[in-house]
Amino acid sequence: VVAGLPVGLLSNQLLTTLVETYFRDIKNEGGDIEDVIYPTRTKGVAYVIFKEKKAIQKTVHAELTVSHFSEKVFSSVKATLDLSVFRGQIILESLVIDLKKKIPTLNFSPLGPGGTISVEGPFLAIKKLKESLLSKASSLLEKNRNVMTEGRKQNRQSPQKSLQSSDNLVETLRPLVPETVRSSEMLVMDTDVFLYLKWKCGFYEITLNKFNILSQERVDGDVTTICLASAQGDSGPNSAQHVKELIEEWAQGLHSELRKETFILEGKGNREKRNIERACEQLQSRYLRVLINFHKTHIDIIGSSPDTYLFKKEVMKLIGQKVS
Repeated sequence: VVAGLPVGLLSNQLLTTLVETYFRDIKNEGGDIEDVIYPTRTKGVAYVIFKEKKAIQKTVHAELTVSHFSEKVFSSVKATLDLSVFRGQIILESLVIDLKKKIPTLNFSPLGPGGTISVEGPFLAIKKLKESLLSKASSLLEKNRNVMTEGRKQNRQSPQKSLQSSDNLVETLRPLVPETVRSSEMLVMDTDVFLYLKWKCGFYEITLNKFNILSQERVDGDVTTICLASAQGDSGPNSAQHVKELIEEWAQGLHSELRKETFILEGKGNREKRNIERACEQLQSRYLRVLINFHKTHIDIIGSSPDTYLFKKEVMKLIGQKVS
């Protein structure tokens, strides 16, 4: 992985050629290169594939940031939050100031009049932000429930009136938990990692079934929130927490191993779009460890570094284009 490339100064084709020449140069202790992949998902980042591993060990450059591929593949996340759910409970401006102090690695946009705010930063920081907001919402919800309990003691004839306002507090932050569960845990992860974990790793469903856990998932752009709840008949009060820890550990491993490639469909002719889709469908049975997500404007390919590279290479070959 090569980071620190100039963005917007040169064409993608020219920059790809320059990177390839630079890393092949004997003066830079380079070696034979199989391919250079640029542009990629992250601006200013290219993937250089050497024919021999020993060439990688010699590659140390002051001008560029060079690292093994597995590092920082999912390095940054953007999210839009709707903080209006807290309005009437706390001052939104004070909430934002408090979040900035707690998580200084995040960049916050100005708070919008409707209570929306954009946030950008490392995935782990976004995860911490989500957990902080869920904790705040749960705290306020518990406070409201205590108030409602007192209200019910005074007037047991109309308990439904006081229930509606509290349920709305966390409605936009987490899925509603069925009445049949008694304990729940929240976890937040990168959406690409979650989709791969759910559809390509038998671990996810096996673990849920083994510990008798119900799950509800909510995808919000690059971030997915999962609610894990122990079924009522489960004898282990900490089952949901244990499963959360297992899933987080598994997801962390995937986070460092997965690579994502995207085929852009937007702006292409119908024939070219269909050719790309057919190529992906044709290769799907051969690459069982690759997750293929079809969208109207693009197709995402998620898997290990070798699998996604070979998959993309074969797709490009089938549609008569060179990998770039």
